[in-house]
Amino acid sequence: MPDCIFCQIASKQLSAHITYEDKQVIAFNDIDPQAPVHQLIIPKQHISTLNDITSESIPLIGHMVKVASELAHEFNLNESGYRTVFNCNANGGQMVFHIHLHLLGGRQMSWPPG
Repeated sequence: MPDCIFCQIASKQLSAHITYEDKQVIAFNDIDPQAPVHQLIIPKQHISTLNDITSESIPLIGHMVKVASELAHEFNLNESGYRTVFNCNANGGQMVFHIHLHLLGGRQMSWPPG
């Protein structure tokens, strides 16, 4: 999707502070962090929302969660705790319509989030 900001980051047309990358996903710092650690893990493949996940994309979603866990260890969040969040559509808080997994940590998280 040529006008998708996350597709542009994944293809390196736009810069971001990348903290992880492999063939399937890329992770980078959120530009409006809600916690001391706020990473976004995105697939390189454009999938607009969680509603657009297919049977074929299930392994990719699992890989995103595994990368979040690895990054939590890298940022020393694994013992103290962290939050992972997928938002879906506008009322769910999704602002960029390319699925992304938030990894948040480094402070006490509250419920409800926000």
